[in-house]
Order: sequence, then structure tokens, then C-alpha cells
Amino acid sequence: MEIITIKDIAKALNLSTSTVSRALRGSYEINVETKRMVMEYAERMNYRPNPIALSLKENRSRSIGVIVPEIANNFFSQAINGMESIAYNRGYHVVISQNHESYERELVSTQYLAQRRVDGLLVSLSGESNDLEHFKELQSKGLPIVFFDRVPQNYITHKVTADNFAGAYQATEHLIQQGYCRIAHLTSPSWLSITYERLEGYKKALQDYEIPIEESYIKYCSHGGMIAEEVENAVLELIRHPVRPDAIFAAGDRLTTSCMSLVRQEGLRIPDDVAIVGFTNLVTAHLLNPSLSAVLQPAFEMGQLATEFLIDLIERPKTTIRFETKRLETNLVIRGSSMRPANK
Repeated sequence: MEIITIKDIAKALNLSTSTVSRALRGSYEINVETKRMVMEYAERMNYRPNPIALSLKENRSRSIGVIVPEIANNFFSQAINGMESIAYNRGYHVVISQNHESYERELVSTQYLAQRRVDGLLVSLSGESNDLEHFKELQSKGLPIVFFDRVPQNYITHKVTADNFAGAYQATEHLIQQGYCRIAHLTSPSWLSITYERLEGYKKALQDYEIPIEESYIKYCSHGGMIAEEVENAVLELIRHPVRPDAIFAAGDRLTTSCMSLVRQEGLRIPDDVAIVGFTNLVTAHLLNPSLSAVLQPAFEMGQLATEFLIDLIERPKTTIRFETKRLETNLVIRGSSMRPANK
């Protein structure tokens, strides 16, 4: 196939090459209609920037580093797809690294990506990340960093999250409206932003319906479900509780699926004995038995928005920017695992 260039686009649209180049970069100097025309034509003609030529011209690597807890997690795999969809069309490659919920691995990954001279970082914090000095040091040296999903509270940069509070509130309220009143919460490390926000949504729903908050019903897994024994201990403590919960709201992919498996292993039926709602982007949730009720996050869109923020920081380094925290809406999908049996 013949490779289309910026010059070809400019000639076809009767524009200058500099106008086309700026439009493809999303420059604020180009009006919206011209940008739309250029982007639509480029997409139709399958135009792709030449990363090697761009890196030589701009003294950049044209690569973006991504650090996530694990790629196997459905949420993160979907978010990475969103990142690549934006990065590819803007002439950037994505280099992915996993921290496996470990601060040390996150530190090593950060240093490695910096040595690779990536132009910026997209980061979702590990379950052990209390110290963010490694990020602050790189940012002070001019490396743009954007956080998504698991974001630090007191850190000045762009952040992209889901509305964890609202999602957790809706999940808990749904269980209450189904008639469940002893609702447990299985969650991640207490210091993570997603843990705090989801916990607050869970508690607020209980308070609004005047249901007492039972602290022994709240279980933290410091490795987010990646260590099977940790999750098993937490779930067994719940279902062997002297006053067993009649429902469990689990705040993550691995936590949710492990919880369902362990409840069945103990001879309990879902939802007859214990109802379950997850906070998961598991694409096979509807195929489980019973099908899993879950709060879905707009993972793909979160990845896209975080990447747009980062590329803007990379390509406009001297522009005064008002950093934003974007919270995207979640969606509760109700299925069999949380529906109250008719005879009850």
C-alpha cells in the first residue's frame, strides 16, 4: 500500500503542511472545523505518523510509559486499549510495565522507563505505594506524569478516575433494596484512593437506609486479591462470622471472582445464602453461574482521556496548565448474583 504523508493530506485539502501538522497534533492554534476535517481525512486514508522521523525531528522517543498493577486485570487491559488508540494515532508507542502491587517493582519500573527516555508516564499506583518521591523527582526534572484509577490525593498533575463513591453507593443501595441488611465489604489496601472512595460510598448507603455499620463486615486485602491465601482468609472470616452477612459487595476483579468461588466451596448458594455484587469489568460476568451483578468502569475512555492529558503535557511543556481531576460515571449492571429469590 502507498504510504500517505502530511504533504498528501495538505494537497488534498488545499491546506499548508504546517496547518495539517498542527491539526494532527491537536494544536489549540487550529480551529475546530479544520481539525475535524484533517482528522477525518487522515483516518479515512489510514494516515499514520512516522515515529522515527518525528523522534529525530523533535528529540523525543515518541514513546509513553504505562505502569499498572497487572495487565491480566480486565479493567487495566481495557484501559491500555484506550491508551493505545490515542497514542497510535498521535504517533506514540506505548511501553507497558506491571508493578504486581509491589512498591519495589513500581520503583524499578519507573527507573527503567525513565532510562528508556519515555516522553511521559501513565501510572496506576501499586497497593504498597505510600511513598511517591520517585515520581516527584522525575516530574521535577520535566517528565510529565498523569495518574489514573488509583491516584494520589496530594499530587499536582492530571488525574483520571471513575466515580468510585457513586458506584459503591449504587451497589450497596441495590442490595438493600433487594432486602439484604447484613452487607459486608471486601476491599483493597486502605490507603488507596479507590478503596477509600468505595468504602465511603458503601457506608453512606448504609447510613441513608439507617443500617448500622458493622466494622467486622469490612475486610481489607493489602495485595488487592493477587495473593489467594489473603483473600481466602478474608472471605472465610466473613462467611464463618457468628452473624453471617447475607450479601457481600466486593471492590475489585480478583476479589469478586475469588469471593464467588470461596462462597460456593463452603457449600453456600449465590444469591440464596449470600448475594454478591462486584466492582469489575470482567467481560464474562454474564456467563458466570449465577451471572454476576457488577459496577462497570469506563476503562477504555479513562485510558483515552489520561493519554490525551499526557500528550498535551508532552507537546505543550511551556504552557501554563490548570491540572484537572476527571471522574467518569460508572454503571451498575444487575444480574442473578444479587437478585433476591422470590420465595424470600
